[in-house]
Amino acid sequence: MSDFSKKRRALVKHLRAYALRTDGPFRLRSGAVASWYLDARQTTFDGAGAQAVAAAVLEALDERVQAVGGMTMGADPIAVATAMSATQSGRPMRSFSIRKEVKSHGAGGRLVGPVNPGDAVAILEDTTTTGGALLEALEVAVSSGLHVVQAIALVDRSGGAVRDRMARAGIAYLALITPEDLGVAE
Repeated sequence: MSDFSKKRRALVKHLRAYALRTDGPFRLRSGAVASWYLDARQTTFDGAGAQAVAAAVLEALDERVQAVGGMTMGADPIAVATAMSATQSGRPMRSFSIRKEVKSHGAGGRLVGPVNPGDAVAILEDTTTTGGALLEALEVAVSSGLHVVQAIALVDRSGGAVRDRMARAGIAYLALITPEDLGVAE
């Protein structure tokens, strides 16, 4: 059993215990209706859950990555937990967030956090069905001058569609968990 395998199993265990709901139907961000829903924030905003998330993400993170982030709210707790865990273990890491809309006051813009043009980054997402949030974050990151090295989703319920969309965009993509890992199916 590999170290990543142990970390991924710990994440699956936490998600199943605290975030998975099977009392649907549920309308997803994509507009689809599903019999199950993963409220990943029940894990990503929990101390023990955030540690499990960070451990699994760090295991999968490309060594070139200097910062992690994605669309607010889904990616925010994942990015902060990952950056903190990486830094505590001796790998300096930063996190960033991408706003849903341009902010009209202060420094403005959509990209928030200590990142600079040319930084190698990974785009993160909690749960993906179509890849829309990942692609939107990718677009904002690239237009801000960031070098996107990879995209990682905690849970991918797309049946491979998001992997294909990321491949067409030229981005290495990894889903840490599938519905089958959680014991649910569409």
